[in-house]
Amino acid sequence: MTTASASFDNDHDYHSSANTTEFVVTHFELSLNVDFGSQVLQGSVTLHFKCLQQEIASERLILDCRDLAISAIKNSEGEVLDFSIEEVNDVLGQKLIVNLNGEHSLIIIDYQTSPTAQGLQWLTPQQTLGKKQPYLFSQSQPINARSWIPLQDSPKARVTFDAEIKVTNGLRAVMSALNDAKMPQDGIFHFVMDKPIPTHLLALAVGDLAFAATGPRSGIYTEPGLLDQAVKEFEDTEQMIQVAESLLGEYAWGRYDMIVLPPSFPFGGMENPLLAFMTPTLITGDKSLVSTVAHELAHSWTGNLVSNATWRDLWLNEGFTTYFTNRIVEAVYSKEQADLEWVNEYTRLKEEMQSFDLSDQTLPANVQTRDPNLAFNRFTYDKASMFVHELEQRFGRQDFDKFLFDYIQHYAFQAITTETFISYMQQYVLPVYADKLSEDELLEWVYGQGLPEWFSPPTTHSLDKVRYALFDFEHGHSATTLNVENWQVHHWQYFLNHLPQVISQEQLMDLDEVFGFTQSQNAEIACDWFRVAIRNHYDPVLDTMSQFLNTVGRAKFVKPLYIELLVAGYQQEALQIYSQAKLSYHPSLQVQLDKILG
Repeated sequence: MTTASASFDNDHDYHSSANTTEFVVTHFELSLNVDFGSQVLQGSVTLHFKCLQQEIASERLILDCRDLAISAIKNSEGEVLDFSIEEVNDVLGQKLIVNLNGEHSLIIIDYQTSPTAQGLQWLTPQQTLGKKQPYLFSQSQPINARSWIPLQDSPKARVTFDAEIKVTNGLRAVMSALNDAKMPQDGIFHFVMDKPIPTHLLALAVGDLAFAATGPRSGIYTEPGLLDQAVKEFEDTEQMIQVAESLLGEYAWGRYDMIVLPPSFPFGGMENPLLAFMTPTLITGDKSLVSTVAHELAHSWTGNLVSNATWRDLWLNEGFTTYFTNRIVEAVYSKEQADLEWVNEYTRLKEEMQSFDLSDQTLPANVQTRDPNLAFNRFTYDKASMFVHELEQRFGRQDFDKFLFDYIQHYAFQAITTETFISYMQQYVLPVYADKLSEDELLEWVYGQGLPEWFSPPTTHSLDKVRYALFDFEHGHSATTLNVENWQVHHWQYFLNHLPQVISQEQLMDLDEVFGFTQSQNAEIACDWFRVAIRNHYDPVLDTMSQFLNTVGRAKFVKPLYIELLVAGYQQEALQIYSQAKLSYHPSLQVQLDKILG
C-alpha cells in the first residue's frame, strides 16, 4: 500500500494558474450578449475579490482563461489596468495576469469568447430536434469555465453570482441559478445564485425551450417536441428529492430543475445546481435509465454542497454520489434494481482494472500533471462507491446513515481534499468504530491499488437467470431457447458484458435476429452490443453503429466505440466515421477523440 505522495502539495490545485492563496474571488456579475451569428459570447464580468494574506499578497491578480479576447480591464474607479496573457499549456490554457495598481476589491473585464471555446457548443438549427432555431449550451466541468468566463477556475474557488444574458430570436436562456419559467418580452434574462458554488458548476443554455413542472419544486426545460416524453420519464423526481432529504437532510438549493439537452451533450448528466443537465439518451419510455437523474440529484449534497478541492479528489464527489444514487433507486424503485445497478458497477470496474495501470487504480486520481478529464474513470466512481458500500456494511445502515449525515453537515459549502476526509475519519469516526474499521484498512481502500484483498463483490440472485442463459448459450443453445422472461435493461447489460470474448458469426447473427440488438433504441444496450459485435468483426452492425456515432455525442458511448474499432483493426472505418461526426460532438470531446484517433 502507498500513502499520500510527498512529491506534490495536496492543497494545491495543479489545474489552475490562479493565485488562490493570495486572493479569492467571492462573487461576480456577468453581462453577456449571445451572438449566434458569430458564435461568441460578448460582454463583461465584474469580479469581486478579497485579499487573503495582506502581508504577502502581490499586486497581481492571476486568473484562468482559455482563448478569450480581453479588450479592457478596469477597477471600480474606472481606471484602466495593465494586463497580460501568458500561455500555460494545451491542457490548462492561458493565465490572465492583472496589475491591480493598488488595493482594490473588484475589477471589470470586457471580453469575448472564441467560436471554438472548449466549454461552449453552438448548434445549428439542423442539429436540434425542432430544426428551426440554433442552440447553445456550456459544459464547464472540469476546467472549461475559463473558456467562457475569466476567473479562478478551481473547485475550491466557490462563488456566488448575478447574471444578465441578452438573447435574440425569441429564444430562452437558462443558467445554474434560479430560473423563471416566464419569458421576458425584451430577450433579457436575469439570474441570481446566492449560494457559493464551485466554478465547474457554472452553466448556461440558450435555445427554443419549453418548460413543464414535475413537482412543486422541480421541472424540465427541453425542446418542445421532447417535453411530454421527458416529463413522463422523470415524473418521480419529487419522490427522489424526498428520499434524499430523509437520508442527508434538507435540500439546500430550493428548486431542482433539469434541462434535457440535444444528443451532443457529452455526459449522461451534469449536476449544475438548480439546473441539472441531462442527455436525451435517458429517455427510453420505461424509466430504465432514470438512475442518472437520481445521481445528479444526489450530487446536490455530495458534490455541490461538499465538493472536491482538486480534480485529484474527484472520488469524494463521485464515489459518495454513486453510492447515494443506489440508495435513492432502492427506495423509489426496488432493492432488486438497486442491486442490479450495483453489480453492473462492479462489472464496469473489473473491466477497467484490466486496462489501467496499477498506479491509476487508487481513489485519488493521479492527474496532477495530466488532463483532469482522466480523473473521470471507474475508480473515482465505482471503486469509490464500493468503498462507501463497505462502510455501510461494516457500520450497519443506521449508524452509517448518521455518519453520512454528520459528514455532509460538517463540510457543507466547503471544498475538501482526500487528506481532509482522512483526517475527519481519524478524528470523528475511527475512534467510535474502532472494532469495525481500522486505520490501516481505511488507508488501504483510499491509497491502495486495485481492490483490497478482503473485498467481497456485490451479488444478486436476480442475475441467476442471466447466468443460466449465458451458460446455455455458451454450450450451443440457440437464442430462441434462452429464457429471457421479465428481463430488465440491467439484465441485458449483464448478459452482453459477460458474453465470451470470441463468438462465431453464426452465434452473433442468432442473437441479433432473435433480440434485435443492432436496432435497439436503448443507447446502453446498443453500445454494449456494438462493442461485442466490433470485437468479433460482425460487420452487419457497422452502418447502424455509424449512424449511432453520428447522432449521439455522449462520451460514455462514443469513446469506447472508437477505441473498440481501433483495437479490432477498423482504423479506416473509425477515421471515416469521425470525419463525418466530429462537428456534431462537443468541443471538449473532440479534443479527447483527436488524441485517440490522431
